[in-house]
Amino acid sequence: MWSAIWRGARRCDRSGHEFGARPKRRICGMARGGGRGRFAGMTGALVLNGTFEPICVVPGRRAICLVLAGKADLIESDGGEVHSERLTMPRPSIIRLRYVVKVPYVRRTALSRRAVFARDDHRCQYCGASADSIDHVVPRSRGGEHAWDNVVAACRPCNIRKRDRPLEESGMRLARRPVAPRDISWVTVAVGRVPEAWRPYLDVRAAGLTA
Repeated sequence: MWSAIWRGARRCDRSGHEFGARPKRRICGMARGGGRGRFAGMTGALVLNGTFEPICVVPGRRAICLVLAGKADLIESDGGEVHSERLTMPRPSIIRLRYVVKVPYVRRTALSRRAVFARDDHRCQYCGASADSIDHVVPRSRGGEHAWDNVVAACRPCNIRKRDRPLEESGMRLARRPVAPRDISWVTVAVGRVPEAWRPYLDVRAAGLTA
């Protein structure tokens, strides 16, 4: 979880719970009783700052607890419902914090295998086949860095064919030049596939950054 949220939201609710603490049954009964079965269909929920800026993705269970604790408002539901003994509520897809969390820096997507696959659409950047590995364009044995502009998704045959050679020696070509993803692509990495309901909020953020 993004540390800025935890640090900025250490205010207690009426029952004395802090943001991020394990909820008690009386505050979040839907999240405690009944096991994992009732949460099987839930995915992550997009969290918006008080300014409607997207700041992170939390598990659906956490989103429910934030809404029930009065720390966030439900903005969009995924169409489903969750039930407890005495309460029924829409399943959160987007929630908005009731306070503003100060963002100390521009968030960047961490370089990882999953993030590289998401950026490259799970396609080998040499032949277009389904990717199952990553490759350093300039091999690390030749001084290449483990950085966004030097790592691509690749299939195993192309990876074996290229070995530890640079493109000029291997005779292979890249489908597109690798670059660092735009700053809100961490959302795609977090959930794999961005729900349509999230896109207006993410598009507004992107437009603000590029204006």
